[in-house]
Amino acid sequence: MTSYEQARTASHTAAFRQMHTGRAGFLMPNAWDAGSAIVLAEAGFAAIATTSAGIAFSLGKADHTIPGGATPVSRSQMFERIRQITAAAGIPVNGDLEAGYGDQPEAVAETIRLAIDAGLAGGNIEDHHDGALYDEGLAAERIVAAREVIDASDTGFVLTARTDGLFLSSAAPLTDSIQRANRYRQAGADCLYVPGVSDLETIGTLVSEIDGPLNVVMGLGSTALTVASLRSAGVSRISLGGSIARAALGFVREGARELIEHGTLSFARIQIPQGELNALFARREHSATMQRGEPGT
Repeated sequence: MTSYEQARTASHTAAFRQMHTGRAGFLMPNAWDAGSAIVLAEAGFAAIATTSAGIAFSLGKADHTIPGGATPVSRSQMFERIRQITAAAGIPVNGDLEAGYGDQPEAVAETIRLAIDAGLAGGNIEDHHDGALYDEGLAAERIVAAREVIDASDTGFVLTARTDGLFLSSAAPLTDSIQRANRYRQAGADCLYVPGVSDLETIGTLVSEIDGPLNVVMGLGSTALTVASLRSAGVSRISLGGSIARAALGFVREGARELIEHGTLSFARIQIPQGELNALFARREHSATMQRGEPGT
């Protein structure tokens, strides 16, 4: 990492950590490539995240439950895209680091080292693999290993521990997820993430019972949740997972169907004009070049 990249990452990490100090419910949409990261940053968000689902789909691969015969996105493939996103965004980026790319704490520790080196301001570590939760003790050890790397780096990287009991089964006891989240907090997590909850009453319980900032994801299926309602409930961070990426692919499919079935292009009405995109990307590239202090700028 160059001195410029180190300074940029330090600034982004400090700003990102500050965002978690209250219950203001800051919005953190998820990008899947450099272009989507720039568009989201230009919209005015203070931070964005990556989406493992969106990145996988953009590579023509499956995410999470991998069908037989398919191969998941490798850690090296994921980090290649993550580095492109952090370089392009110009704002703090939180990484979807899945389950840490390995079962043992040592694997998680190495993934966190790569995340810091890639310029991420923070990242999520999940506590399940192949559709089953890790033993709670091992899951906590994995967070401890991540915390040790962060403390040794002295970067302030924001560690989010995600517990997936409710995501894997709606019948899972809420108390189990709360217990795991609090144990991960004690193990060193800065932020806690319990996907699979879509009603405000349960979210309110999580806010009151979990000892730390809570991330809630919007856009997983049909939900009546709104940003305003989540902020009122005391949620600290609101992410969108792969919802924007899936919606973008849904738009591609609907456009294709319209062309095939009707031969019309009404979908083109909401495209961003070529000149506007050219100007946006050129402006962001020029700004990054100036900040790096490259010759001839």
